[in-house]
Amino acid sequence: MLCRLGGVWLRSLPALQPRTWGLPLAPAPAGRAERPALPLWAVASVCALTPAGTGSWYDALAASAPVRAAEEVLLGAHAATGLPWWGTILFTTVALRGAVTLPLAAYQHYILAKVENLQPEIKNIARHLNQEVAFHANQLGWSKKVARLTYLRNMQKLVSELYVRDNCHPFKATVLVWIQLPMWIFMSVALRNFSMGATHSEDFSVQEQLATGGVLWFPDLTALDSTWILPVSIGVINLLIVEIFALQKLGMSRFQKYVTYFVRAVSVLMIPIAATVPSSIALYWLCSCYMGLLQNLLLRSPGFRQFCRIPLTKSDSDTPYKDLYAAFCAKFISRK
Repeated sequence: MLCRLGGVWLRSLPALQPRTWGLPLAPAPAGRAERPALPLWAVASVCALTPAGTGSWYDALAASAPVRAAEEVLLGAHAATGLPWWGTILFTTVALRGAVTLPLAAYQHYILAKVENLQPEIKNIARHLNQEVAFHANQLGWSKKVARLTYLRNMQKLVSELYVRDNCHPFKATVLVWIQLPMWIFMSVALRNFSMGATHSEDFSVQEQLATGGVLWFPDLTALDSTWILPVSIGVINLLIVEIFALQKLGMSRFQKYVTYFVRAVSVLMIPIAATVPSSIALYWLCSCYMGLLQNLLLRSPGFRQFCRIPLTKSDSDTPYKDLYAAFCAKFISRK
């Protein structure tokens, strides 16, 4: 519609629509009492994480093809197994972890084992190269800076040749992160779409099914876990995974220690974050953490490592679980 203002014809703006901050509103199903409204702190956290506007980055993510694929995986698993939604979430998480992340984790350990076995050869090359650079520095009068740069440049080239020779570049060990993290995000967003009523399938609301698809103390998977059992369990299991890694690395560098402290802080921070999301997402996070813990323990088994053809290293133990228990007791129980 056009209007005249100061001699200029302007197009009038459409009526502003009320913002829902990316949270689709759906009426409560008939015959069921309405759930209590979210607490103010929970609403604030969700609004802070979900920008307003139909063109926001989160809206684009929620409607993206990978998220839609994750929704189809969940719906397909629910239809194929006939399980309630809490069982569908558990089944899907275990299946994805077993079929995708476990093989990638085994490949990661395979690469890291080969890199570890190269360390004696790398140290030997470094010693000889250091002597050769020092000799040429004395002969040609190089400064310490030039000698250092020459050493680093040649050392990097020689180490890269070793990685190519054994086909074990450390970057290959990061493939697990580049696959697992996006998959975790897409599944979480898909479950959020379900819980907020943003997805319908064949004329029925998935949100209504989730509202009665829980179990035990969380019968409503679209609501928050008011008992905080799921969020606290997520934090505890994440901390266990971090401590298992820390106990395995006896001589950590300063950088590795800082990374360990950071991951510990993130594990604790996940507790209040998990308390602000629907129980369906918290249940998925808990199951994913638990599978990650089992995965870490399984990859310490000598028999499983041999089955995956992971090379033996000096740090391998014939009794890894006994050693882990002894290290855990020495650090947390026997400490005075």
